[in-house]
Amino acid sequence: MTEKIIHGVSLAGEEDIYLFREGTHRRIYEFLGAHLAKHEGASGTLFAVWAPAAAAAFIMGDFNSWRRESHPLSPRWDSSGIWEGFVPNVAEGCRYKFVIRTASGDLIEKSDPLAFASEKMPATASVVASPSYEWRDAEWMMMRAAKNSVDAPQSIYEMHAGSWRRRADDSFLSWRELAEQLPDYLAANGFTHVEFMPVMEHPFYGSWGYQTTGYFAPTSRYGSPEELMCLIDALHRRGVGVILDWVPSHFPTDSFGLYRFDGTALYEHEDGRRGFHPDWKSAIFNYGRSEVRCFLISSAHYWLERYHADGIRVDAVASMLYLDYSRRGGEWLPNRYGGKENLEAIDFLHELNSALYEDFEGISVTAEESTSWPAVTKPVWLGGLGFGYKWNMGWMNDFISYISQDPVYRKYAHDKLTFGMWYAYSENFVLPFSHDEVVYGKRSLFEKMPGDEWQKAANLRLALGWMLCHPGKKLLFMGGEFGQSREWCHDRALDWQQLGDARHAGIAKWFSDANNFYKAHAALWRFDQRPEGFEWIDCSDRDSGVVSFIRRGESEGELIVAAANFTPVVRVGYRIGLPRGGFWREALNSDAEIYGGSGCGNMGGVRAEKVPFHGRDYSAEMTLPPLGFLIFVSGEAETISEQEEK
Repeated sequence: MTEKIIHGVSLAGEEDIYLFREGTHRRIYEFLGAHLAKHEGASGTLFAVWAPAAAAAFIMGDFNSWRRESHPLSPRWDSSGIWEGFVPNVAEGCRYKFVIRTASGDLIEKSDPLAFASEKMPATASVVASPSYEWRDAEWMMMRAAKNSVDAPQSIYEMHAGSWRRRADDSFLSWRELAEQLPDYLAANGFTHVEFMPVMEHPFYGSWGYQTTGYFAPTSRYGSPEELMCLIDALHRRGVGVILDWVPSHFPTDSFGLYRFDGTALYEHEDGRRGFHPDWKSAIFNYGRSEVRCFLISSAHYWLERYHADGIRVDAVASMLYLDYSRRGGEWLPNRYGGKENLEAIDFLHELNSALYEDFEGISVTAEESTSWPAVTKPVWLGGLGFGYKWNMGWMNDFISYISQDPVYRKYAHDKLTFGMWYAYSENFVLPFSHDEVVYGKRSLFEKMPGDEWQKAANLRLALGWMLCHPGKKLLFMGGEFGQSREWCHDRALDWQQLGDARHAGIAKWFSDANNFYKAHAALWRFDQRPEGFEWIDCSDRDSGVVSFIRRGESEGELIVAAANFTPVVRVGYRIGLPRGGFWREALNSDAEIYGGSGCGNMGGVRAEKVPFHGRDYSAEMTLPPLGFLIFVSGEAETISEQEEK
């Protein structure tokens, strides 16, 4: 990487400092942190850190045998709170930390908040790095706006890098090894995107990355920054988009991290009623502080710019929006109007989304927001929060509650199956079967299903079909695609050996076929966010447990009918109204023998008769398999034998 030529021992100009203090700088990683540089003909590294309350600041590392006070930094003349210093002969790969002398005289050691790399945990030093990579994904980058559009198919594979697969000795796969295996797997199974649980550096592996300390550094557990770039590049060249989980809602209180960075509550609030999260025992960012907003927006910016990420998913947005989130009376402070809304966090989210969508064409920003906060995915200029997508937690909770019941009792919870359509177009929704639903005793998706092993598999195939055909983008956590039986555990690989069991192989085959079908048929995604894309045929037959609906695309020929039987009873001669006459091919049947089903179906399709039913001119009698999901396509050629019969 070319060294930067510095003058006056600084990379920050007056405009940089002005924007930093104003809270509108989007690239503070260009002048804070560690940067390879040349000064007065000497090669080395320029170090810069924001620590306004520090009495003094130093840099220590491999280059000075970790002596705390041998290399002092100098405060900038402009009262920005930034300390800087150039150290000659410090090269890429050198480990370092900042040393802060607090106002009380204590010396505290801190990792670099802007470090581009870290040493492997449990060690906590930062590493001088200047990541560079020769990207080969230009074709993807040109077309990603269409791939991320609300009018495009999106089937997202959520995964944890350390527990997807492992080596024979149970050690982690590297980013590069993932690049050799993951893109083909995702493409073959019909996924359009992958969403990585946080790849940023984190001290506690069991936090899955959600206790972030390195907001600009990928975790070194799986390799170098360049290797992560290689993985993203490989995914792009295989036609798979990349979404990164990102956590601006809280950060851990480890002594080497952001917590009380300069001896004061620099990144967090001093008052624990605003600055400490009771659920996660972590610190909450002070969104009202200009420099903190710059830090967070620059972090998101960095992953989109330097790592070519196609989107970020913002974790725990609800905890940011509400001052009383997970708190009892007296444990929180109201806003200036006496309300519970976090006005500073709302302003931050407005700034974040406006900045990212302005600076990066074709990206997406998704909110994990679990309440009924209005207009999450509406533009800021229309009064919304400005996100592109929102996880539909209500749909997920209702459907899991419904499908996990014994079919005998499902008719009493029928409204949970259909209620989601009342608000389906209020936001740009993603339907999530995420990691949160398969941990902490909640059981795997497979084990949530009622009945014996055959019924569990049938119910899961039915559930996956329902998700893929329901309006909204899709997200499935790894292992769900083959019905892993055990709960997910970050300390082991998925149970791939279950694919040797015909039942789980059948689930995998069903999901792959259905997911690829979803991606190939515009009727299932073109109008996800508009009412013209969906129409109930019948959603009221709670006694039979049968629901049927139509999905429509742009042209009259793009018509798909889906029918779901949520009971283990075969429905023979069950009549369903159809939007047109002619032959309707049974394109997919979750009860087919190749998927582990009983083989009950309609011998390839049904012919619509001129018999009015369900308020339509045409209808057909069908056989609905037990716990089965059927997809019919209109207007396709019939077999020769069928033509001869006519």
